[in-house]
Amino acid sequence: MIRLDNISKQNGSRLVFIEASAALQKGEKIGLVGPNGAGKTTLFRMITGQEEPDEGLVLVDRGVSIGFFSQDVGEMEGHSAVAEVMAGAGPVAEIGAELALLEVAMADPEQMDRLDEIIERFGEVQSRFEELDGYALDGRAREVLDGLGFSQEMMEGDVGKLSGGWKMRVALGRILLMRPDVMLLDEPSNHLDLESLIWLETFLGGYEGALLMTSHDREFMNRIINKVIEIDAGNLTSFSGDYEFYARQSALNEKQQQAQFERQQAMLAKEIAFIERFKARASHAAQVQSRVKKLDKIDRVEPPKRRQTVAFDFKPAPRSGDDVANFRGVHKKYGSKVIYEGLDLLVRRKERCCVLGVNGAGKSTLLKLVAGTTTPDAGTVTLGGSVKMGYFAQHAMDLLDGDSTVFETLDANFPHAGQGALRTLAGAFGFSGDEVEKRCRVLSGGEKARLVMALMLFDPPNFLVLDEPTNHLDLATKEMLITALATYEGTMLFVSHDRHFLAALSNRVLELTPDGIHLYDGGYTEYVARTGHEAPGLHA
Repeated sequence: MIRLDNISKQNGSRLVFIEASAALQKGEKIGLVGPNGAGKTTLFRMITGQEEPDEGLVLVDRGVSIGFFSQDVGEMEGHSAVAEVMAGAGPVAEIGAELALLEVAMADPEQMDRLDEIIERFGEVQSRFEELDGYALDGRAREVLDGLGFSQEMMEGDVGKLSGGWKMRVALGRILLMRPDVMLLDEPSNHLDLESLIWLETFLGGYEGALLMTSHDREFMNRIINKVIEIDAGNLTSFSGDYEFYARQSALNEKQQQAQFERQQAMLAKEIAFIERFKARASHAAQVQSRVKKLDKIDRVEPPKRRQTVAFDFKPAPRSGDDVANFRGVHKKYGSKVIYEGLDLLVRRKERCCVLGVNGAGKSTLLKLVAGTTTPDAGTVTLGGSVKMGYFAQHAMDLLDGDSTVFETLDANFPHAGQGALRTLAGAFGFSGDEVEKRCRVLSGGEKARLVMALMLFDPPNFLVLDEPTNHLDLATKEMLITALATYEGTMLFVSHDRHFLAALSNRVLELTPDGIHLYDGGYTEYVARTGHEAPGLHA
């Protein structure tokens, strides 16, 4: 359906693709992977014709429809969410719009002299609209929006009044309703809660077209894709199988390449030593010449491309008292919406509590009450003795000084730390080399999140309160964060929609429901086994 044939592409001085080839066939569901900046978005833009390759061809079969979802959703206002989603449904939406105009024209007294012509056209358009199942379009649009977490009220409201995250869902809904021959989805799992994420998995599982997508959610990708295309150093490499297979195969290939490289280096060193030793002796001239020619002809094995992940040993957190956070009779409401009524909860030392609940259940509110950024209407929230808290929320990224560089930000927060330690810290969170000189105002959402996380973990508190810490983080940074937090000795209270992160780090689950809080000992994996569902909104 789509073929990339020996494409080369340069952005400024950076080579993005070098004679790279790949194909997307009918029924294939492909995960596009590679380090940040490898060229994933550039690849999407070339397939959709927004950019051209410098060399080579991007070939799309005739008549193939393509739907592209990206993080750049553009302006949306003046329409309801339902209307906005339906507008993206391709030909059926255009025919529906014409049908609506013809209905108005038939009732317009000023157009009575054209009535026969209008009625005839109305009949043709209506017939085509029925053929395309147009009358079911509104219902299908609502079904998609419901799956993506919209209430009936939000479906009817002006899209322009929604937050950026909800606008993203509307843009995604347009592509899903369109059901094109090929879907290109750039980070569709961002901004979705757990219930919506699981609904999207099911939807894409039943989608019969071809799919090419990126995602920083390992579990989500694993359940959908049957092939991986890796972008690395300008090359495109295909792997048949899911993400887990790719991760294993990639590690094995790297190990084999390293062994091959080391064997060749040892052989080359031996040959070079012989040449150096005997090059001045006439008696060995023929042998030396023969070996020099042999070396010139050898295809050199490249060492494997190392992912730039730097290990960082975080200091142990100081010990806190046994009772870390205590909620007593807490009431909280926003307007007429009651969030908690008489909530009692005790978070104990070394617990890693993940908080689950449907949208609006009060997950972020629970964390804000602990952090003191909001107060209960009644009742008390108290922290225990010797508790030193670190709070990560999305707004923390807005508090960074835009004029400071990454290094200046770290240095200002830890003036007594050595330059080497701060550079290692920056490297561990994905800022290597000159990237530490970037000003905070030009950082992407993911880079800001990594910097805030670095500030929090360099001198770790003994109580971490994390609200969606994995949003915007790429797969490599998530793995680094999981590894760092796996050995963390303190207490954690966190919200995340990343099931890999939840399963790796939780040892207690707090499920917020309309009839109160349900506590489960054991982590997220045990919660799923015990309840039979992966999220509270998915009760059978």
